[in-house]
Amino acid sequence: MNVQIQTHHFDADQKLIDYVERRLDKLNTFHDRIIKVDVYLKLDNVVHTIKDKVAEIRVHVPKADFFVKSTSKSFEASFDEAFESLVNQIKRKKQKQLAV
Repeated sequence: MNVQIQTHHFDADQKLIDYVERRLDKLNTFHDRIIKVDVYLKLDNVVHTIKDKVAEIRVHVPKADFFVKSTSKSFEASFDEAFESLVNQIKRKKQKQLAV
């Protein structure tokens, strides 16, 4: 599984990158043929004083792609929310494949 983490409008510290990578390691338990994972961490509303943290995750598997996006006041919360949504998408897709 190839993991690529990109940040926009800020530089991520190693603690945040380690957190994201640790969570992404668990994806293999839900789908065993993941080719590539792209994570985008962005600061939204940079012009305003309130900065929303956006986490986007794109997962590439054979014959399918999954994409989720979440926004909250911290990157960890945004990533966790997006990760849970991604896991639900993967599970639903696998259930559909097994039902056919």
